Amino acid sequence: MNILATALGHVDYLVAVALFLIGAWILVTSGNLVKKVIGLNVMETSVFAFIVTTGMIDGGAPPLVVEGMEGPYASPLPHALVLTGIVVAVSITSLALVLILRVKSQFGSIELDEIVPTDEARGDADSDAVGGDDD
Repeated sequence: MNILATALGHVDYLVAVALFLIGAWILVTSGNLVKKVIGLNVMETSVFAFIVTTGMIDGGAPPLVVEGMEGPYASPLPHALVLTGIVVAVSITSLALVLILRVKSQFGSIELDEIVPTDEARGDADSDAVGGDDD
């Protein structure tokens, strides 16, 4: 019962972990490159949520030095780190989407199973290149 009370006291952490696992599942199971980028963004968002919640203090005052306000103060560092992380995440997302457009123009598809040859197809191509025709 004590474990349940502790877990319910940290619902924000549980939500961040659940979002991370959902994003990882999308990233691993999807063959579509755009869905993989979406999964990566869900994972990034969960990390940002986790970092922001670590800076939260129950009953904490804003980190402003004003006469009459007393601590404890909420830490502004996690928010600054998250803002930097958001900029990096947007850059990575835009680069990934541009690369996906390039893959689409080069291969005609954004599905991994249509882009990457299977072992059987690769084996057939290798045997043709090595052995050639016996004529």
